[in-house]
Parts: sequence; structure tokens; C-alpha cells
Amino acid sequence: MDFTNPLIYGVPCFIAFILLELTYSHTHGDEDLYDWRDLLASGAMGVGSAILGPLIKVTLLIVIFTLTYEFFNPEVDGVRTNIMGYESFGYAWYVWLLCQLADDFTYYWFHRANHEIRILWAAHIVHHSSDNFNLGTAVRNGWFTLLYKPFFYMWMPAIGFPVEMVVVALAIESLWQFQLHSKYVPKMGWVEKIFNTHTMHQVHHSQNVEYLDKNHGGFLNIFDKIFGTWKELDDDVEVKFGVIHAPHSYNPIVILTHEFKDIWADVKKANKFSDKLMYIFGPPGWSPDGSTLTVKQQQRLFREQKAKNPEMVYSRPN
Repeated sequence: MDFTNPLIYGVPCFIAFILLELTYSHTHGDEDLYDWRDLLASGAMGVGSAILGPLIKVTLLIVIFTLTYEFFNPEVDGVRTNIMGYESFGYAWYVWLLCQLADDFTYYWFHRANHEIRILWAAHIVHHSSDNFNLGTAVRNGWFTLLYKPFFYMWMPAIGFPVEMVVVALAIESLWQFQLHSKYVPKMGWVEKIFNTHTMHQVHHSQNVEYLDKNHGGFLNIFDKIFGTWKELDDDVEVKFGVIHAPHSYNPIVILTHEFKDIWADVKKANKFSDKLMYIFGPPGWSPDGSTLTVKQQQRLFREQKAKNPEMVYSRPN
């Protein structure tokens, strides 16, 4: 099947919408929405992703998906047949829908893993490291995620989805994720019951304790609701965007690598091999002595404190 990756059209649209939002913010008294240094840093990382993305996708994603598809779906009498015995999927409209749903399910677990496994968080924290929430932040992507993301999606060509269909589903997911990074879109009624929306993504980019590690979904919120990570935006809570341990730099290299340096420092100081492994593969914030806390530990303390004294301001332990 001949196809064109939708992201080819996405790049000029990304630039156009960033300029549109930037203009709107300045003409409507919201000049603080964008910080020029922050935008330039985000743009530099976005350009890097745009350059590295096609190279890695050609050498890694397409190759891995193609090898996986052909291994698990060999031709039998001229017909692609899955090793489980059924005919591999074609291009019917409902197969496209099923593929997009499978993509969203995979994106949820890929995204959640990026928040709950520290070595993956070191790559993903780049996207969350800005204190601003705008369309410029949407292109602030880490480069290292490109190296391992394809492995989360290998099961899709393995069960019979054509490679180009999976690639298109990934591109559609990326386009949806980009436009979520605007605070100018309010809650949208019944749409909020099904889709991952802009206000839900504000929750995801917040460093408020009660909002941490919430709303990992792609374009649907059903998997967050099923697996207990969904949270609605509370209009009475002031949102603080960014991360707890920010890089405090506009240097793209620092932003891309700062968490890896912190992991290395923690590994060097750990006395036990098991602790070294936990600093790498455990949840962010883990420590053997409780000197720093994971998100779940912080949220448990938050709930306990609120239950005892709702008026007290929560003091973050990390």
C-alpha cells in the first residue's frame, strides 16, 4: 500500500499554530505564556527530533516493524498468514480503527512506563522540564525516546497489522498530542468522557502532588480510567507546570542529559548492587533510606496530611 506519513504535513502546521498561539497570547494580555529563551530551547530540541526522527525511523522503527511483521506473518500460498493460523489483517476501515485503538493502548503503557521507570523518565523528563504550558512545549521532545519507543509497538505488526498502518497510527497519535498543549481550550462537556483533552493534559504537565503521574492517555482517556491514573482538572487548584527537579537551564544539552547525570550520581553513591539497579530501573524518587520519595509515597503522605489538617499547606519531602 502506498501511503504518506501524516507527520510530513504536521511540521509546518506545528510552526503555524505556535506562531498563532504566540500572537494570540500577546494580543490578549497573556504575554507570560511564552518565554523566549524557553521557546528557543524547545525549538532546538524539536529541530533535533525532526532531524533524528526520520533517520532513526528508517534504520530502527521501519526495519524492526518490517522484520517483525514478516517473521510472524509469512506468506502462505501468496497470502499473508499469521503464525497463529489466521489471515493477517488487511486495510478495511474497521481494521484502521482497531489499529488506532491498539496504538492508543500501547501509547498509554509506553507513556506510563516513561513516568514510572527512572531510566525512561530520564529521557522523557525533557518534555516536562518547561515551566510553561503552550504549543512550544509540545515540540520539546527528548531524543533518546526514539531509540526504545519502537519496541513497545512491536506486538502490533506481530499480530498482523501492516507496517504502514502502524506508522500512520503513530503519526496520528503525535498530531493529537501536539494540539493538547494549549490552555486556551476549555473543558468540552461530553467530549471529556471519552477523549484525552487539553485540560486533562494540563493535569499531566503539572507538578502539583495530586496531579503527578496522571492522564497518560493518547487521544482516549479510557485506559487511564481503567488502570486508575485518570484525574480531572480542578478549577479551584492553581496549577504549577514543570517538574520537581528542573534542569534550571536553557541549554538543550543540559535539558537532554541532566537526569541521566543524576542517575549516575545516585548509582555511584549506592553501596548495594540492588540499590544501584533500583536507582536505574525503579520509580523516580526512590531511595533506600526514604530520604527521597516516589510519586506514590508523596501522594500517600499528601492524602494523610489533608485528612488530618485540610488547611495545612503540603510540604514536599523531596
